Amino acid sequence: MGFYLRQRTIQSAISLLGLIVLVFFLARLTGNPADLFLPADTPQAIRDEYAARHGFDQPVIVQFGAYLMDLLRLDFGESLRDGTPALDYVLAAFPTTLLLSFWAMTISLTIAIVTGSVAAWHPGGVFDRIASLISLTGASIPNFWIAIVGVLVFSVWMRVLPTSGTGTPWHWILPVAVLFIRPCGVLVQVVRSSMLAAFASPYVKTARARGVRERAVIFVHALRNAMLPIITVAGDQAAGMINGAVIAETIFGFPGIGKLLIDAIMFRDFAVIQAAVMITAIAIFILNIGIDLLYSMLDPRVRHG
Repeated sequence: MGFYLRQRTIQSAISLLGLIVLVFFLARLTGNPADLFLPADTPQAIRDEYAARHGFDQPVIVQFGAYLMDLLRLDFGESLRDGTPALDYVLAAFPTTLLLSFWAMTISLTIAIVTGSVAAWHPGGVFDRIASLISLTGASIPNFWIAIVGVLVFSVWMRVLPTSGTGTPWHWILPVAVLFIRPCGVLVQVVRSSMLAAFASPYVKTARARGVRERAVIFVHALRNAMLPIITVAGDQAAGMINGAVIAETIFGFPGIGKLLIDAIMFRDFAVIQAAVMITAIAIFILNIGIDLLYSMLDPRVRHG
């Protein structure tokens, strides 16, 4: 297990380095920050002084080298907007995104496991057909469409939910719904397929022959052995929620990492962009390693070498 952890850590570090290079140079392609932070009629001398103060007067490769040296000291740079350390912005916004993703993923898994298991227990029945139709529809609808329709129906027409903010639990309903509907639809299909295979296995037939209660057969014998593919897809969906968070947080004014990243791109705030992407990538790498470790806990046959 120790060898596996070292191997995955090295692989993650290489991927992270490649991401750092990509984000750094792509961010510079968005243009000169001075065009946004300085008036159009600003004298060239002031523009040159602004560029020198932030290191933009150096060649890009030199800027990149300086950025790498700062990273080794855990210095992510300062925001161009107000001089606040970029890492402070990211650490202040990231917990909101984590909490939003946690609730969305928890609801998705709970609904998917129950719905998919019951649908697989009687394949082809009325419940199975209805669940398959709804889950396929949910898995196919884009997040931005759900968000827009949600605001239109529940905020504009019915006036029962707020359009933005985080002040009360009611403010969380639409953002969480936007994030959980699509993953839930995908997971229902995965749970159903995994449970169908589990129900046809010998150990389930043996449990039935021994008179084990139906609920125990479904949620103990079958579900535990069907969890590996479910965890795999759930991990991918959890990592993909960061993309959905960008849409949800922007539309609903949620102060999370997604909205912070969009604002930083619009203002060409390079340090904040780089810090947000790096912290998000590290969180995803840790999530993936945790999922792989969970495999060995659920199935002793899984060995990492």
